[in-house]
Amino acid sequence: MLTIGWFSTGRDEAARQLLQVVYERIQRGEIDGEIAFVFSNQEPSESRESDLFFEMVYNYHIPLICFSSLKFKATQDVITTTEDGKLPQWRLEYDREIMKKLQRYTPDICILAGYMLIVEKEMCHRYNLLNLHPAAPHGPKGSWQEVTWALIESKSKESGVMMHLVTPELDRGPVITYCTFPIAGEPFDKYWQEIENYSIAKLKKEQGENNALFRLIRQHELVREFPLIVSTLKTLSQRKIKVKDGNIFNSHGKVITGYNLNNKINKMVGIK
Repeated sequence: MLTIGWFSTGRDEAARQLLQVVYERIQRGEIDGEIAFVFSNQEPSESRESDLFFEMVYNYHIPLICFSSLKFKATQDVITTTEDGKLPQWRLEYDREIMKKLQRYTPDICILAGYMLIVEKEMCHRYNLLNLHPAAPHGPKGSWQEVTWALIESKSKESGVMMHLVTPELDRGPVITYCTFPIAGEPFDKYWQEIENYSIAKLKKEQGENNALFRLIRQHELVREFPLIVSTLKTLSQRKIKVKDGNIFNSHGKVITGYNLNNKINKMVGIK
């Protein structure tokens, strides 16, 4: 059985929906696993959305560990940075406290499911942390907005969604699973034609995220996110792939650079 650690700030409905989808797939036996714990960097009464998330966790009888990053930060020196200068020192100290609180658990993998903090390197080395990134392998990095604009600016023909192992290098850990989809051809071509005479700067200024091509790319990405997470957990629970020592192995013990789930994802979203 695959043991799963779940990290989430619980800040919105999507966080609850994702937990619900995975929990129900486990209950139906589609994923041979269990959620060993849920960790949140918010505590009860910090926000209405996180309180709704906590209520769901309680109802599922999953152990919940809350530790407010906001309250912890207020007690720390927020000026000093870590040795590599990438994050404030308090973030490293915060992650160390998290690891103390979770020391009784030994999850096979941990999912960052709407967890709104960058994870420091010590925690990356302690756990197999999996993150969803809205791009194909070797695609743009950054937020989904930054990825979408980069795809438009480079006139890309393809995009995708991937699950990757979290490392200190943002959005560049080893790819675990992925799916891809075209953003050229129907129904995209007419929207590409509409912006032929636009610079990316002009497009951002005049239309921004209301641009039809921008919204269409995001729509095709969103519809694949939950299916990819579910399929990844299912594939891991079936031991078709394994995460160990920072590498991804197939069922024959060979190191691979990502497991292609296009066929499964296309079936789940109704594409033949």
